[in-house]
Amino acid sequence: MLSYRHAFHAGNHADVLKHAIVIQMLRYLGQKDKPYWYIDTHAGAGVYSLTEGFATKTAEYETGIARLWDRGDAPPLITDYIDEVKALNPDDDMRFYPGSPYLAYRVMREQDRMRLYELHSTEIDVLRHNFRDAGRRTMIYEGDGFDGIKAILPPPPRRALVLIDPSYEDKRDYARTLTCVEECLKRFSTGTYAVWYPIVTRPESQRFAEQLKAIQPKGWLHASLIVKAPPKDGFGLYGSGMFILNPPYTLAAELKSALPFLVDTLGEDSNASFKLEHRAD
Repeated sequence: MLSYRHAFHAGNHADVLKHAIVIQMLRYLGQKDKPYWYIDTHAGAGVYSLTEGFATKTAEYETGIARLWDRGDAPPLITDYIDEVKALNPDDDMRFYPGSPYLAYRVMREQDRMRLYELHSTEIDVLRHNFRDAGRRTMIYEGDGFDGIKAILPPPPRRALVLIDPSYEDKRDYARTLTCVEECLKRFSTGTYAVWYPIVTRPESQRFAEQLKAIQPKGWLHASLIVKAPPKDGFGLYGSGMFILNPPYTLAAELKSALPFLVDTLGEDSNASFKLEHRAD
């Protein structure tokens, strides 16, 4: 939706789960010399201030990255994520939070490429500014990533991570995401697709993971993190999930140690929990 601004939510518990997983999947792709593409259907602004503007109104980062900032006992997947966020804050003062595109840009190598979509007219201006020196490795498209991605699949190197993470403020985003995944798999069946989704009381959210499993019965991983009980009024985010199609074979083992740590660190009440399930080819 054009009213949505991710800066309100930057660095929250959902960002922690999403970005820690994205970093590890890109690390995995980078183990081979052959190049890969990173494709983001809803890129946002790329970098967010935590000390001014939208983020200060909600301070959601206090439920996420702030709780991890000084932890020296995190498992490797989480430590890698913390280190990448701290790289944007070299004085160790938590002032900025990197979105998915910025984290991907840091992890990418010279031979890799990034394709970013953003529909919001203000966000894309900020995104372009933040990547003004990125050169030919990065291309930014103003438009709907659900539609735009079809034109660039399959990517020339036949290796890619596609992140699909709309806001879901419009409940139609659930159906559009399912359709997007189905159509992308027809064009590029071997790509890795990472679908982020919010855990809220809305029925579309509650059945979403099972619908994704039905698209590809094998070759998927589902990780979710719940940080508190569902709100009594039925509104608000109390967890999030990542559903990966064609995941790296190493990811499940990495999450097996990372998710309990996130429950202990980010959990807000006794309802905090995680789910990790996967099915190989």
